[in-house]
Amino acid sequence: MPAHPSVTDVADPAALFRLDGTVALVTGAGSGIGALAARVLARAGATAIATDRDPATAKATADAILAEGLAAASYTLDVSDEASVVAAFRAVEAAHGPVGVLINNAGIAKRGASENLALATWDEVVSVNMTGVFLCAREAGRQMLGAGGGSIVNISSMWGHVGGGFAPNLSYHATKGAVVMMTKALAVEWGGRGVRVNDIAPTFLRTNLTTHLFSDPDLIRRFDELTPLGRTGVPNDLAGALLFLASPASAYVTGHSLLVDGGWTAR
Repeated sequence: MPAHPSVTDVADPAALFRLDGTVALVTGAGSGIGALAARVLARAGATAIATDRDPATAKATADAILAEGLAAASYTLDVSDEASVVAAFRAVEAAHGPVGVLINNAGIAKRGASENLALATWDEVVSVNMTGVFLCAREAGRQMLGAGGGSIVNISSMWGHVGGGFAPNLSYHATKGAVVMMTKALAVEWGGRGVRVNDIAPTFLRTNLTTHLFSDPDLIRRFDELTPLGRTGVPNDLAGALLFLASPASAYVTGHSLLVDGGWTAR
């Protein structure tokens, strides 16, 4: 059991958000939230490990970080393939040391009426959004537990907390709800051994996953009207939440689902 801290003051609050010497692995880092996370963590001092099933996009993210004079590397990782996940985590550990931060971001969505949802489509979403999160958390957890600590940040969704209505998306809702509960279960199981597990639950963000939704101005206008902050989100809206949960700034936070939704779920 970790010792209780005796500190009653913080000399340098900004230092709480530093990740110097930390290996931070991001899944789905080729674009969107994943690419943002890799940049944010690298700028906080981590070695950013950009992974994606598309090696070219992972490399592009890592190359952009390296061009800033920061530490990064890229690896091919398909979260739905256990062998790929195990191989990537082992390769990263061998080259850079144990993973200290995992941003479990890779995900897909297959929208459509539930009465027409094919089992193959359901299975595809489950394999990425749910099983993929488990596999990566398991491999990161093994390394973190061996090292005595770490932080896992799963990317869930506000749609894992509430029903939809704009675009039927049952498999997405179900898997993101599962991510919220996996977060809680792992936080309880691993907390006493120094590993924190939290998730971020965003609203609709302008990413490759939502391009077709943002092409419908009437839908976006309705969404904006129902969001207390009055606008849809962009990946940069997650930067602070990502850094907070990944870093020592959230040292006493685990099992939490941080909604970054412009107030949608507060209505």
